[in-house]
Amino acid sequence: MIKVGCDIVSILRIERILKRHKQAFLNKILNEEEQALLLRTPISKELDYSLIKPASLAGFFAAKESASKALGVGICKECSFLDMMILKDERGAPKLHFSSKLQKHFQISSTSLSISHEKDVAIAVCVIDVSS
Repeated sequence: MIKVGCDIVSILRIERILKRHKQAFLNKILNEEEQALLLRTPISKELDYSLIKPASLAGFFAAKESASKALGVGICKECSFLDMMILKDERGAPKLHFSSKLQKHFQISSTSLSISHEKDVAIAVCVIDVSS
């Protein structure tokens, strides 16, 4: 069965949250590998938050929200931001990976993810194929 989720996020909202909560916000929504990808550098104790592009961070946020919506649960205790990981393929396209817990529970067979930014917003659409 094919499931689709979509989410749109204000880039300014994400930028404000990052400025206010810094590492705590990043740790809530991204694992270390994703943080390194957005910073384009290995994670160190002294992060330069100015290196993070708010549009990219908003895109990752929207992508995880859209995936959780496609699964029909939204972000919750059973499906947290950290149960999903966004990496890039060899061409730079976003690839969505799920924790083994979510893979098993939802019987996910494949995913497709698209992220886009325009002026003040980031949007993501996620298509998930699950066994019924």
